[in-house]
Amino acid sequence: MNNRLKTLTKGIADVSPLMVPVVPFGIIFGVIGMELGLSAPMTFGMSVIIFGGASQIVLLQLFSGGASSLVAITSVGAVNSRHLLYGAVFSEYLSHLKLIWKIILSYVLIDQAFAVSNTYFKKNKENEFKHYHLLGAGFTCWIVWQISTILGIVLGSVIPEELGLSFAISLTFLALLINDFRKLKNVIVMLVSGIVATIGYNTIPFQAYIIVAALSALLIATLLTLIRVKKK
Repeated sequence: MNNRLKTLTKGIADVSPLMVPVVPFGIIFGVIGMELGLSAPMTFGMSVIIFGGASQIVLLQLFSGGASSLVAITSVGAVNSRHLLYGAVFSEYLSHLKLIWKIILSYVLIDQAFAVSNTYFKKNKENEFKHYHLLGAGFTCWIVWQISTILGIVLGSVIPEELGLSFAISLTFLALLINDFRKLKNVIVMLVSGIVATIGYNTIPFQAYIIVAALSALLIATLLTLIRVKKK
C-alpha cells in the first residue's frame, strides 16, 4: 500500500467512530427541512452547499421564524466563523499545497475532520502526503452527512404534518449545548446572549436581535478569556 492510500485510509479509520452521532443529526435535519415545507432538492442542496450541521439547523430555525436574508446569512456566517481558526491552524501544514487542494480541503474541513487530522498532523509532520488524512476524514464526514440527510428527507416526506416535528430544532440545540453547561464561563455567555435576545426580540428591527445577541456573547466570551489569561 503506497503512502497516499495508507494515509487516506488512516483518515477514514480515525474519523469513523465520530460519525455515530452525526447520523441522527443529519436525519433530524432532513426531517425538519421537509416539515418546514422545503422541497427535497432544497433540503439536500443545503447539505451539499453549506455542509455544516449547526449552520444548517440555524438556517432552518431562522427560516421557520421568518428572518430576513441578511440576518440568516450573517448568522450562518457567525456560526461558521470558527472555521477561520481551523484554517489558520492547518496553514502551517498545508501552505505548500496547490490552490485546488486548498479549496477541496477547506470544503471538507468540519469539526470532526479537524479534530482527528489535527492530532495526526502534529504526530506526522514529516509525511509529505499528510493532507490525504484530512481528505479521507473530510470526505467520510461528507458522505455520511449526505446519506443521513437523504434518510431524513425520505422519513420527513412520509411523517404526518400533524406531528409538528419542528420542535426538534430546539431539542437539537439543547443537545449541542448540554456539555457546555459544565463550565461557569459558558453558562455566563449563554445567559448574556439569552437576555439580549429576549430584550431585543420586540425592540430590534428585521429580527437582527439574533446577530446582536451573538455579538454580545462573543464579546463576553472574549472578555472572560482575557481575564483568565491575565490571572495566569
